Amino acid sequence: MNRFSTALAGGLILAAGAMQAQAEDASCATVKLGDPGWSDIAVTNGVAGFLLEGLGYKAQSQTLAVPIIFAGLQKGQVDVFLGNWMPAQQSNYDKFVASGQVAKLAQNLEGTEYTLAVPTYAYEAGVKTFADLDKHADKFDRKLYGIASGSPANESIRQMIESDEFGLGDWKLVESSEQAMLVQVGRAVKRDQFVVFLGWTPHPMNVNYDMKYLKGGEKYFGESGSVNTLARKDYAAQCPNVGKLLSNLRFTQQMENSIMDQVLSKQASNAEAIKAWVKANPAVLDGWLQGVTTRDGGDALAAVKARL
Repeated sequence: MNRFSTALAGGLILAAGAMQAQAEDASCATVKLGDPGWSDIAVTNGVAGFLLEGLGYKAQSQTLAVPIIFAGLQKGQVDVFLGNWMPAQQSNYDKFVASGQVAKLAQNLEGTEYTLAVPTYAYEAGVKTFADLDKHADKFDRKLYGIASGSPANESIRQMIESDEFGLGDWKLVESSEQAMLVQVGRAVKRDQFVVFLGWTPHPMNVNYDMKYLKGGEKYFGESGSVNTLARKDYAAQCPNVGKLLSNLRFTQQMENSIMDQVLSKQASNAEAIKAWVKANPAVLDGWLQGVTTRDGGDALAAVKARL
């Protein structure tokens, strides 16, 4: 390729980037991210925010319950949700995404697990399935520890109780934040007491506690799961540059666990841990920023690397 051809090609790329930036609506400058208050979504939202701000956008997280996030996406009050855990949120997915009211941009994580869990000592004592729980009801004080009110997983547990599935009709769902639930688990583990709680991976709880996931609840929680990136309808068309970035985002359990562990052990803030991880793994930016420009049409990779 001669100098003229090289210059022409470079000019065309820059022009295309500028046209893409100009095509975005002014409202695209701020990206509203749904946040259910979970540690893993704090990481993925934080990664998205770090990239967006490097590209000249502003990321704005809104802490809301999952059903409200879906309703917000449908009404255009929330732009993006990186925490559509499947199959735990199947009913919300069917209502809003499968019906075409909310768009799925990508699957950002695979191989997840999300179901009831117990400490390994309870598992070894015979609590290996959902059906085993009621056999040891007194040891558990007939309590199932969930997360925040309104979460789909809590609703699955509530449905089990109301239908007396697995003999859980006289059990009680204890709803609280993720952090409060884990405090209760930690307290029980220190005393070698039986406790059953919502567990999932990726999450540092899998390292911090010697725990096992129960079998038999696949009807409610599935065998294995994934996490999707959702957006309000037509968002990717209205904001194509941001839409391309969000469609590119893929995460790994190792990455999320590493960042969450840094944050939960108080070794770093969420922003510090994310920046350190990206700095140590810069090659990931090539995939995340493929086909993406800065908001004004510039070099996305150079702009984000400059923030490291």
